[in-house]
Amino acid sequence: MIPAGAVRTVTGDVPADELGVTYMHEHLIIDSDLVAERWPHIVLDDPDVAADELATCAEAGVGTMVDCMPAWSGRGPVQLFDISAATGVKIVMATGMHTDKYYERVPHVLDMDEGTLAAAFIADITDGADANDGIRGEPEPTTVRAGIVKVATNHDGMTDHARTLFAAAAATASATGCAILTHCEEGRGAAEQRDTLAELDVDLARVVMSHTDKVTDDGYHRDLLDSGVTLEFDQALRQKEDAVDGSARLLASLIEAGYEDQLMLGTDGARRTLWASLGGDPGLAWMAGPYRTILATLGIDPTMQHKLFETNPARLLASPFRGDGSAKPIRGAGEPATTKSMHRDGSDQASSQ
Repeated sequence: MIPAGAVRTVTGDVPADELGVTYMHEHLIIDSDLVAERWPHIVLDDPDVAADELATCAEAGVGTMVDCMPAWSGRGPVQLFDISAATGVKIVMATGMHTDKYYERVPHVLDMDEGTLAAAFIADITDGADANDGIRGEPEPTTVRAGIVKVATNHDGMTDHARTLFAAAAATASATGCAILTHCEEGRGAAEQRDTLAELDVDLARVVMSHTDKVTDDGYHRDLLDSGVTLEFDQALRQKEDAVDGSARLLASLIEAGYEDQLMLGTDGARRTLWASLGGDPGLAWMAGPYRTILATLGIDPTMQHKLFETNPARLLASPFRGDGSAKPIRGAGEPATTKSMHRDGSDQASSQ
């Protein structure tokens, strides 16, 4: 059963039961000088290309995607609005922070205290995000709002900064009702994240942990699920050639053990080589198409797939948001939404690598 509640998307609030098939961990825009210099294989800076990729996903039945690039790391609020408007795919944007490596060019954000971080995250959700994400020029307010808060730990675990970040996310969740999504480096660190969030009085049923299927230990996942958190498996696209014996088999095992209400799927498709619109393989639409057949061969029938793709994401994303959250990003008077990035001078120019 999908609960009452709104889901805050970049184009406005929608009822949870209208999300349809939902991918819970995507990266549609990653646009920063740092990423381009250090990790060019994950640069995704062209909203027209993203719209092409999402159009194929929409044809495969995808209704919603959660974009997991959080604050100050290269997300594109206006670009995400334009992509959603062009394709009809709903997009839930993240606030929060990623791992420290993304903030080398804006080191001051790593020194922010809990209150400052929480205020920034809450503003992203209630008022709207900076069109330039704090890294591409002067602040330019929009009413494109985030709908989930993301936090992360790396191989160093729960550092002082990570603890501050998790506390800020807890405060954000308390103030807005939004869910918390965590990044688990190489799938590890989830137990420490869970324990920290529990200490912060976060409702663990409102927490989803990403990438844990990089770890194949069944017991690791059962321990996490027993605490009430939801796990989001997102490695299948990269395992395409061995998909049956990859995350799908682990997923089937956990469903058989009775955890089907706490599992969701995404692609984490933040590699240019995975996007069909960039000449890659298999394309983000693969998860809503051929992967369903793979799941079925392992006994994950359409009823269970409905839970993974629709019921569970809708329940987690639904929040008691007030108002319709309609977004009206900055653009020239009367200018229609396009898939082109809007610049501060009012001109439009297609983004390119």
